[in-house]
Amino acid sequence: MTPAARVAAAIEVLDDILAGQVAEKALTGWGRAHRFAGSKDRAAIRDHVFQALRCRASYGWLGGADTGRGIMLGAMRAAGEVEAIFTGEGHAPAPVAEGEDGAPLDAADRPQRLDCPAWMLPLFDDRFGDSADDILSTLQSRAGVFLRVNLRKGSVAEAAAAMQAEDIETAKVDGIDTALQVIRNERRVAQSAAYAQGLVEVQDTSSQAAIAAAGVASGGRWLDYCAGGGGKALALADRGAVVTAHDIDAGRMRDIPARAARADVDIEVRDSAALRDVPVFEGVFCDAPCSGSGTWRRTPEAKWALTQDRLQDLTQMQDDVLRASAAHVAPGGTLIYATCSVFRAENEDRVAAFLAQNTDFALSEDRQIAPNPQGDGFYWARLIRRK
Repeated sequence: MTPAARVAAAIEVLDDILAGQVAEKALTGWGRAHRFAGSKDRAAIRDHVFQALRCRASYGWLGGADTGRGIMLGAMRAAGEVEAIFTGEGHAPAPVAEGEDGAPLDAADRPQRLDCPAWMLPLFDDRFGDSADDILSTLQSRAGVFLRVNLRKGSVAEAAAAMQAEDIETAKVDGIDTALQVIRNERRVAQSAAYAQGLVEVQDTSSQAAIAAAGVASGGRWLDYCAGGGGKALALADRGAVVTAHDIDAGRMRDIPARAARADVDIEVRDSAALRDVPVFEGVFCDAPCSGSGTWRRTPEAKWALTQDRLQDLTQMQDDVLRASAAHVAPGGTLIYATCSVFRAENEDRVAAFLAQNTDFALSEDRQIAPNPQGDGFYWARLIRRK
């Protein structure tokens, strides 16, 4: 496919997403209907679509319409490639027509310029103050790919060498003793020998930092309460914990046994009913459901789907999950409450509400990580249960 044909395909996929389809489903559906497209074509179309979703408002402003064509027209205007792409030749998008002029970005209001729904701006301002615009600008770009090195299987240097042997270039991440950033050939990671053998796992640096802050002692019993696919359970086990994984939706944990086997660790998987029979734990890691506002570079459609009502529902859910997970912490034990959100309403406010109702817990430390070139936005609080 030509570059112009890829843009035309992105327009088609974006129209499906704007009509209500989930991005991944829309991309998969397009691929099945266009089997002639090669892997590089599909990857390029995916990149176009996700970048367009990150910058939906600003590209739509530049392109003159909140449609697939308007957004991609704005994207090509931002890149200075309109004349080369919108030619109408072959499978290229039709030439720019009258009424598709758009407007310069410096004439846009702050929500359009920074690709942020207007109602959310006060939340970012409250969190980041004068840095809010810089943080929102960070969310307009693609996030990096980061690896956690399984130190049971090898050192960070050995993992980097193994990746380099397969032409995957990495770099150390300052301050994270288990992390590598992939800086070339990101898409080869999942097919690499180092990944297949469990030497590395894909995991953001912010999550790795939160695991490090948990203070896991070798042999300590830990519960990953909202385990999902098990990334944090694996990281806890790699640090020597005896780990039990739980999720209210047991189906989300289906990949944990295979991932644990690849990493050469044992993780017990229990659903809610089975967890009731387990004694309390020295540590519980509660990565609560949240808005994901710190990770919107990876899931940009979520930014546009979030509403004030949905955020309120999430805070209630977080209160419930935090309270339920705390019941599994032994006296003197540790509870880590974490989200990939940057909103106080989901973070400090939830911890404060919990502590007001649970005086047997005390806050030891908390930290908000802003989205940055070396990681996602993330919050964690370490709570200690009094003996």
